[in-house]
Amino acid sequence: MALIVQKFGGTSMGSIERIRDFVAKRILEEKEKGNQVVVVVSAMAGETDRLINLVKSITPEPNERDMDFVVSTGEQVSAGLLSITLNHVGHPAIALSGWQAGIKTDRAFTKARILEIDTSRILKHLKEGKIVIITGFQGITEEGDITTLGRGGSDTSAVALAAALKADRCDIYTDVDGVYTADPRIVPEARRIPVLSYEEMLELASLGAKVLQIRSVEFAMKYKVPLRVRSTFTGDEGTLIKEEDETMERVVVRGIAHNKNEARITVVKVPDKPGIAAKLFDALAEANIPVDMIVQNVSVDGYTDISFTVDKNDAAKAEKITKQVADEIGAREVIRDDKIAKVSIVGLGMRSHAGVAGKVFETLAKYGINIIMISTSEIKISCVIDEKFTELAVRVLHEAFELDKEESERVKPV
Repeated sequence: MALIVQKFGGTSMGSIERIRDFVAKRILEEKEKGNQVVVVVSAMAGETDRLINLVKSITPEPNERDMDFVVSTGEQVSAGLLSITLNHVGHPAIALSGWQAGIKTDRAFTKARILEIDTSRILKHLKEGKIVIITGFQGITEEGDITTLGRGGSDTSAVALAAALKADRCDIYTDVDGVYTADPRIVPEARRIPVLSYEEMLELASLGAKVLQIRSVEFAMKYKVPLRVRSTFTGDEGTLIKEEDETMERVVVRGIAHNKNEARITVVKVPDKPGIAAKLFDALAEANIPVDMIVQNVSVDGYTDISFTVDKNDAAKAEKITKQVADEIGAREVIRDDKIAKVSIVGLGMRSHAGVAGKVFETLAKYGINIIMISTSEIKISCVIDEKFTELAVRVLHEAFELDKEESERVKPV
């Protein structure tokens, strides 16, 4: 008997008909194999946005604890409806909230991190032969306050539960049938990637690929949880995400990600002294604002410019904090640009093959796309560009690296 964790996203849970005809079917397929099944669900499609908009109609900067109190309710509706559906057709099930399932988090409201999971109640219900349905996206603090894990947090809930329960596999069901070489809505020739390493998926998720939340991949990699992205509606095998093997570096570029949800903040004419940058980024860290790319110009006459990127949702708060620090350190001004995008290529093969960066820069230059910022790692190259060129950049890079071809046709000697 295997223990399988399944996660169903908002589109899958979008209506009673989808819950009954597709979600319940996928769950019972595993149950009928003799497996134990734990299910994690998102709120129904559009529900989280509806709840956020209700809150924001009162104030643009709500108390984050109360925000979580409201927004966390969407998943409870989904879990309850699915449990009622399964029980109605004769399959014992029970719905549990994140806190009833023992998911304990820190106090970083709206983007909390899981600290531990007490699985005792889940295991008790599994032993009773029940399908256990758990609300994704949420947990509880030591003080008993409800928290949420950030957008896409149900993926993290599912993988964390799979790790805590030592599950045999975690299947992420969504409205796409796997991870693609690029967004198929932008590149119709994009291909489904059959297998990815945790490291490649981690980069793709962090760089804008919407299929999985980054923290869910971090959990999977840390605890070696086999992860599979599948379609709720087709039942295809999808994309398997697993530990790296010796064959994976033979494909130079695995996929392209893009992200329009970033803003760039530039602090102009900063005194070039030790500790100045630390003061700025410590202040942002204290406000729980993650910073992505950072560029500092060469010092001229004792002054420099510092640019960095943050999530657009954090941009207003980050700008406010940056202006406060800029006044303290004697910087000239702070400029915010919301009209940027980040386009990235990812592949384990970049470790062992030269000339990839040159090809990226040459391709973008050929089409008149100016690069504003650059960030690299062993297996990725990211370029910040003007937002209006996003789709063009994705298409021309996809073509330049021949990602429309089967992987077997793109294999290079290591």
